[in-house]
Amino acid sequence: MTVEVWSDVVCPWCYIGKRRLERALEQFEHADEVEVVWRSFQLDPAFPAGVRQPVPEMLAKKTGGSPEQIRRMNAQVTELAAREGLDYRLDRATMVNTVDAHRLAHLAKARGLGDAAHERLLRAQLVEAQVLDDVDTLVRLGVEIGLPEEETRRALRGDDHVEDVRADLAEARALGISGVPFFVLNRAFAVSGAQPVETFLSALRTAYGHARGSAA
Repeated sequence: MTVEVWSDVVCPWCYIGKRRLERALEQFEHADEVEVVWRSFQLDPAFPAGVRQPVPEMLAKKTGGSPEQIRRMNAQVTELAAREGLDYRLDRATMVNTVDAHRLAHLAKARGLGDAAHERLLRAQLVEAQVLDDVDTLVRLGVEIGLPEEETRRALRGDDHVEDVRADLAEARALGISGVPFFVLNRAFAVSGAQPVETFLSALRTAYGHARGSAA
């Protein structure tokens, strides 16, 4: 059984959704038969490459909210994240174009480290306030999860896995995905957003039962 997850590494709801899916899998009777596949998505594909903007400033511009409204909004998300054991620092986070971070994730995925890469990138962005369009930072994060340093640097300095990122984005558009996290189970069922653990568990059981019924 396959669970595909469209996600962006700068998305606070995506990390919350990842944790809730993991908790659901801990309770799922057939978790050993589930493969989780991470796919690229960009919350703002038009965000200029090379530009770095404080997340509160970006959100204020995007929503038209006041600094106090943005502070309260981030505080609410931070509180929800804390319930999942995540210590967000959204006030210090930086918005960047995430293509290079997604290219690193695809490089890792090709070596069986896709989940480790997505976990490390989300933590770097949302908890540690690292800047995810900096090549040295991305190389260091790649090495931390087990990627070879020189190969990773060479890939990021070039255009390796650009087409993989574009393919994920195109597939998201074809499936009508307009927001993340978005979970697709066996290409038959979908869960949109960071839903409660019970919702994920129900979806896993439904998809598994459907697959078994179809096989029979």
